[in-house]
This record gives sequence, C-alpha cells and structure tokens, in this order.
Amino acid sequence: MHVENLLQLDSLDIALVWGDASLLGQEISGVTATDLEDPTRFLQPGEIVLSGLVWWNPGDSRAKIDRFVSALRTVGAAALLAGEETHGTVPEDLVDSCRQHRIPLLAVSAQTNFRAITEAVYLRQWGDLSRRPAPHYALAENVRNELGRLLELGAAPAELLDRAFAHLGTPPCYLLTSSGRTVARTASASVLPAQQAAKSLRGTSGTTLRIQADGTAYDAWHLHLPGVDEAPPRVLHEIAEVFAQHRHHHDRRQAAGRQAQEDLIALTGTAASDTTAIENALRSCGLAGQGPYRVVIATMRAADGRLGGGEALAEALSHFPSVSTAMGQGPDGEAIAIVHTESDDDIATRLGEVWTLLHDCRPDTALHAGVSALMPTPAGLGAALAQARYALAAARSAAPRGAHVTAVEDLSNLESLLAGVPDDVRAAYRSKTLGQLLGGPASHNTLLETLEVFLAHNCSWARTAEALHLHVNSVHYRIQRVESLTGRDLSRLDHKLDLRAALLCR
Repeated sequence: MHVENLLQLDSLDIALVWGDASLLGQEISGVTATDLEDPTRFLQPGEIVLSGLVWWNPGDSRAKIDRFVSALRTVGAAALLAGEETHGTVPEDLVDSCRQHRIPLLAVSAQTNFRAITEAVYLRQWGDLSRRPAPHYALAENVRNELGRLLELGAAPAELLDRAFAHLGTPPCYLLTSSGRTVARTASASVLPAQQAAKSLRGTSGTTLRIQADGTAYDAWHLHLPGVDEAPPRVLHEIAEVFAQHRHHHDRRQAAGRQAQEDLIALTGTAASDTTAIENALRSCGLAGQGPYRVVIATMRAADGRLGGGEALAEALSHFPSVSTAMGQGPDGEAIAIVHTESDDDIATRLGEVWTLLHDCRPDTALHAGVSALMPTPAGLGAALAQARYALAAARSAAPRGAHVTAVEDLSNLESLLAGVPDDVRAAYRSKTLGQLLGGPASHNTLLETLEVFLAHNCSWARTAEALHLHVNSVHYRIQRVESLTGRDLSRLDHKLDLRAALLCR
C-alpha cells in the first residue's frame, strides 16, 4: 500500500495538505500512532505516523514542531497524518516544517478515529489483524490468549493491565485519560493525582502511548509508564490494541443506556413535570429516587464556532467515582447532568479543580459550567435546572474566552447576581436607567465616572472629591446633573442601587 492510496479511501475522510507525487508514491510498511514530542524510538522506516498533535499548543515555538518533523525525517517515516480534533485544523507551522523536511502531510478529519486508519492499512497489506499468524506478534501467544479471554469475560481495566504486563515483571503502568484521570493502574503503581498525571502525559519523561479508540480530546485513553524501556515498543502497541477493543466495548455499553438519560433530562426540563414520572425516570437511569441532587450545565465553544460540552462534562464527572450521574443534551446543545450524591458534596468546588485540566486538553475552547443548589427531592429538579442555567450565564460572563465554573451559591453579591442576566436584558436595563448619560457628549463620560466613584465611596462627598482631585462643590454639581439626566435621587437607597446595577451592566 502506498501513501496516495489513503487519499482514495473515502470512508476515512483524509485530505492532502502537502506532498508531491514522488513522496506520495512511497510504500507504507506500517502504522504508528503517537503524541510524543520525540517519537524516534517507536518508529520504523516506511511507517506512516498518526498524531493528534496533543503535544503542541498554539503558543509553542516553531522549533518544537521542527524537532518533531525532523525526527520523522531521520527515521524515514513515509508520511504524517495529523488529526484535526485537538486544534480544529492543521497548524500552518506544521505545514511549513513538513514542506521543509519533505514529509508528506495529510489531515485527518475530527470524525475519523485513528484506529480506523490503522485497520485500513493492515487489512490492505496483511489481512485482518485478528487473523494474523502468531509469528507477526510481539506478545507471546499465551499472553495474547489470556488477554483475549479476559476481554470476552468483560474483565475490568485494572485486571487487564496487570495481566498484560505480568510477563514483563509488572512494572508501574497507568491507563490515564487526557485530563489526568486514572482509569486503572498496575499493582506496583502508586496513586497518581490528576494534576500530576496530566503533567506526566504532556511531559517528556517516561513512555506514553495513546489508545487508538473513539475517545475525545478529554477522555482519550493513554498507556503511561513512568520508566523508560520498561517494555518493547511493539509489545506496547499490541497491548494498546487490546485496550482499544476494551474501550470499544465500554463505549458500546454506555451508549445502550443513553436514551433513558436523554428522556430524564427532557422530562426535567418540562414545565409542571410529574414528580412520579421523574422518580421512575431517575431509577431507570440507575439513580436513587430520592436526593440529594445537583444539576450541572456545561457548554464548550471551540475556536471554529463548534458548540458542545457533553464530552468535557462527562469526563469531569468521571473524576468523582462517589457520585452517580445521568447526562443528556439541552435544547440549545448544552450538556446537562443530574448528579446524585450521598451527602452535601461540594461538586462545584471539585468540578472547578478538574475544569482547568479539561481546558488544558483544548486550550482553544471556552469551557463553562453552572451548578445548582442542592435539591433534597426530585420535585426540585426543575428549579435546579433553572438555577444551573443562571449560574452558567454568570460563568460565561466571568471568563468569556476561558474556563470557569460558577455555583448558584457563588452569586453572593449584586455584581455576581447580574452576571447571570442575559446580555440583551442587561443592555436594555442599562440604557433605560442611565438614559441620557449614555451616548451623549464627552461631558457625560465625566458624569459617569463621577457617579461610579461617588457610589464606590459610599456617597461621601469629601472622599469622592479627594479621589477625583476636585473641589467638593464640583462633585455636588456633577451629581446634581446625574440626578437630573437620570431622574434618580441619590439620597434614596433604592435609587442608588438602581444606578449601581446599571453601571455593573456595562
């Protein structure tokens, strides 16, 4: 099979970014998927290299990309297939570097998983991987047979991991998600906090291999060995294939219960929902029929404008094994989760700790979440949903282009309360309340500044004059003008609050 043949497989949705005819005519000897900055020791001449570019961030230097592409050239890689899921597109610096080092560059759509490409290549050249004769395998036949049997029995990832590495002396090894969640670890591996695990995945120490399955930028699985040379590269790849099959079965089982969860979320959002129906729907999703519950709503807006949030929220809540959740999609594409806890668990705080790890997986996205107050019974889930929506709006206001989690309990002052008001409502209130102070002559800007300082200094004439370097009489004059133009009396508390709220709505 040659590189150019990949472009003829419509089902893979692969596009040519750069490469001339002579390079595209190179024969493919194999496939390696990697997100290491320096994958040299895992590569063989003639292989195509699949990379999700997780090792690169938009702020990184060109030198980082050049080192990666140079490594491919040194080994003699046939082509680089760059996934578009992580960054939305293939970086221009990568295109220039591949052109300079004469490495063919192909773009892989976010809808195409790398495992499909791997299987397409091997099916074309050597036949179905599952029927390859034993001499082609690096794993011993008895190990392969045992892992296959465990897969059929539905063994847990921890058992698979221990058995996969037992013949190598069971070195410390982790099965991690991109956000640093430990899915499983060998018996010899110590507990690895999520922050440290995420850092390890992005670092250069140890050995990391991504599992080529239908994971997302947030919950993709990675085999990580803190030590180097703990296992031969080909053995690691075959173990990774075992976990790819396990992940496929895992995702299929999860999908089986998805409709019941969607039905629960839809029922919760219905006005005057039947409490008995909600209780039954909760039980059908495996949740207790009585609380306490919280509702969490999350949104993700990518640089390309794509909306979502379900992938991030599902991974975030998976960091907390002590809670039970049901998730679905709201009418505007937002992710909604009903979370059941055994106690007054501070989900918002814990979620905030994980949220930065998720954002690190996709730094080009805006990631926001709102968390409701604790509801003791199913009857309060409708109100909790409304609270979470309001808290979500406040989170967006707090960090429009970044990542933020806001709980309804965080709305403890006027500014935070107004942050959840829709932008068009805020604009209308501001315009109505400040009236002629907006959009008038430049002198009105001076009046707005004086009003803001006056309110900030608790309506003290002397402190306002000192802050603005004015005579007190000048402050009196300006405040009188403000009162005249707005129709408000700043000796009244309610009018002070009206104007303060209008200023906060700017």
